[in-house]
Amino acid sequence: MSHPNTLLAPSQHRHRAPAGAEPPPEAAADWTVPQHWDELTDEDHWVWDTLFARQKTLLQDKVVSAFEEGLEVLDLSRSGVPNFDELNDKLGARTGWKVVAVPGLVPDATFFEHLVNRRFPVGNFIRTPRQLDYLEEPDVFHDVFGHVPLLAQPAVADFMVELGNLGLQALAIGEVERVARLYWYTIECGLAREDGRIKIYGAGVASSFGETHYSLESARPHRLTFDLKRVLRTRYRPDDFQKSYFVIDRFEDVLSLVRKNDFAAVCAKLDGLSDIDPKMAAENELLAA
Repeated sequence: MSHPNTLLAPSQHRHRAPAGAEPPPEAAADWTVPQHWDELTDEDHWVWDTLFARQKTLLQDKVVSAFEEGLEVLDLSRSGVPNFDELNDKLGARTGWKVVAVPGLVPDATFFEHLVNRRFPVGNFIRTPRQLDYLEEPDVFHDVFGHVPLLAQPAVADFMVELGNLGLQALAIGEVERVARLYWYTIECGLAREDGRIKIYGAGVASSFGETHYSLESARPHRLTFDLKRVLRTRYRPDDFQKSYFVIDRFEDVLSLVRKNDFAAVCAKLDGLSDIDPKMAAENELLAA
């Protein structure tokens, strides 16, 4: 997949291989592979350092403080692609999570099983220097820089486990698209209020040069107060900047909402309602940028 303007390329944050796909020969049954950190090249580490420096500078005053804290406590500012064994020692001590290397996209069931068990699948490859601004599949930079800092925060770590449980439940009742929307509009493209401003916490936005600017500064997208039923009804595009972003107040609030609502019952109520086009929003739903 290509994009006409790489400097404004959309964030890429898909995690799903086709249903029924088998793991490649080099992978275990759960699709995990060894990282083989010692086989990374100088160019691989240069790409990581270049992307890291650019995004960290760009995100100053634009990302929630918990994200920046995660970068520091996990020592992600250290030069080069992180060694997963070292990263997992720090992350596990904080929230019991670990990252696991996978060869690429994994099936829904595999992805959700990993989340339930506090394992985050990370693409075991990094883009080339010619792909700095756009990549079709999530690589180690997107997955580690974008996702892992907030996994050091207990409320986010617990929310990800709940998403894994919801995902497995959704697969059983045919509602996986609802969970995909919840994941998308929180973990991937979520915004939050902090210190009187709207800031980024979603990994897809935080790891994207173009969407960082667009999500906060452009007049084009809608910024809406997070509402669980509204989110579950709202479609999304994985190959473009978002037309709507949902804004939370605290991670704990979303975790509480998910825990106290019967997911199957909520979906049953929504089944009689039409999906919502993300380009559409009522005037009274809109927040100031």
